[in-house]
Amino acid sequence: MQMNLCGSNDFQRVYRTGKRYEGHFLTVFVLPNSLTQHRLGITASRKALGRAVDRNRAKRLLREAFRLMKPRLDRLKRRYDWVLNARRSLLSLDSRRPSDEFAQMIARVESEEAAGSVVEAQLV
Repeated sequence: MQMNLCGSNDFQRVYRTGKRYEGHFLTVFVLPNSLTQHRLGITASRKALGRAVDRNRAKRLLREAFRLMKPRLDRLKRRYDWVLNARRSLLSLDSRRPSDEFAQMIARVESEEAAGSVVEAQLV
């Protein structure tokens, strides 16, 4: 069962104290949590993406990328709250590219985890 971030407070906590990773198709915010599983939050703003049909497609692509990367996420030492922000360029490509870029973001979190530089926020 996948848990989602719900409520503005959860998103704001990740934005304020989490670590930010920029990509070409998405921006990822990551914050360690004290739960037994990862939590996901997705934003697709009207300013960045425009029409509702485009925002919904972007959210579907990002949810699918998260689902496909679940085995890799489970190999991380800690569990995290993930907020994925869609960018306009996400809509102009096939459905595998967001997964590839998200895999690169996970690899960055893994390497920082190994180096001990992932944000050590207060666990909630």
